[in-house]
Amino acid sequence: MSEEKKDEKMTSPCEPETETPEQSAETADAPGANTSDEDEAEAKPEETPKGKKKDPKDTQIEELQDRLRRQMAEFDNFRKRTEKEKSAMYEIGARDMIEKILPVLDNFERGLAAVPEDEKGSSFAEGIEKIYRQFVKTLEDAGVETIEAVGQTFDPNLHNAVMHIDDEQYGENEISQELQKGYRYRGTVVRHSMVQVAN
Repeated sequence: MSEEKKDEKMTSPCEPETETPEQSAETADAPGANTSDEDEAEAKPEETPKGKKKDPKDTQIEELQDRLRRQMAEFDNFRKRTEKEKSAMYEIGARDMIEKILPVLDNFERGLAAVPEDEKGSSFAEGIEKIYRQFVKTLEDAGVETIEAVGQTFDPNLHNAVMHIDDEQYGENEISQELQKGYRYRGTVVRHSMVQVAN
């Protein structure tokens, strides 16, 4: 055989080329090559098992939050109840004071009614009347109002019947005369009107 034929045999395309040690090392370093099962396991996120217990810290936080909500609700209820009681106490005290003042107002009215006709224009009578009007206005500003009586139908919630007459000019259970004025404070009766009822 000649040397040319020997060279052709060595470089025949049918025979696979053998990798050198340097080529093997490069292939191993290439990205994505020879990825082991352990590497794939590390890439996946760890799944939490369904039956895993809660962290005690999370449980304690939830308990503290629940306790805080309960305490806030209790405090809010306490505040509302205290305000309501304070308002009720104020109203009771105000009604008690008004009830004590009303006899003074009655005496003013009796004094003005007793002034003789010829002295009604005097400075003294006019001065007393002005004081009386100021007194009434002060009570009205505080929430005190007079209960209507004469000509109204008798109402046991507002009126106190002490006399009864039969008179055809009045309707059934109509109040014919007021003997003492009644007063309300913010819608609540402080003193019932003392009245005479017809028929």
